[in-house]
Amino acid sequence: MLPSDTARLHFRRMLPTDIDDMTVLLGDPEVMRFYPAPKTREQAAAWIAWNQRNYAEHGYGLWIIETHEGNFVGDCGLTWQEVNGVKKLEVGYHVAPRWQGQGVASEAAAACRDFARDQVGARELIAIIHPDNRASERVAEKIGMQRIEDDQPASGSRRIVLSMQL
Repeated sequence: MLPSDTARLHFRRMLPTDIDDMTVLLGDPEVMRFYPAPKTREQAAAWIAWNQRNYAEHGYGLWIIETHEGNFVGDCGLTWQEVNGVKKLEVGYHVAPRWQGQGVASEAAAACRDFARDQVGARELIAIIHPDNRASERVAEKIGMQRIEDDQPASGSRRIVLSMQL
């Protein structure tokens, strides 16, 4: 199953053939500004493989988001993440620079929120965000999340956590 199409976006599973688009997306310094580093082609391939494992294990993961015409926009979906030692369902999103600032991340994240509630039966949804990534925090707020706590993973980088009950 997939999230429902939105006014502008279509969701589909990531495939190995998405390697070129995902390499450009995850290798873009602006998209990955709040990550330790942009990803290489090999790391993008591992990202695709991780999501395919998520589909097999959970029935969901990060999906490719594209326009109804088939133009690549980015990825968005649901993954299990650890927050202060507890596994929680997160909505995550990456949008190509040419699509940023147009509300597509919020549109995709809202569809994933509805999927988490209606198809997965999740009771809570979170977003884990770098403290300086205000644009990503605004996306989470737009779909109804509020900041609840900070996460301090073993790596030492503080992350803010927003949450909502579904």
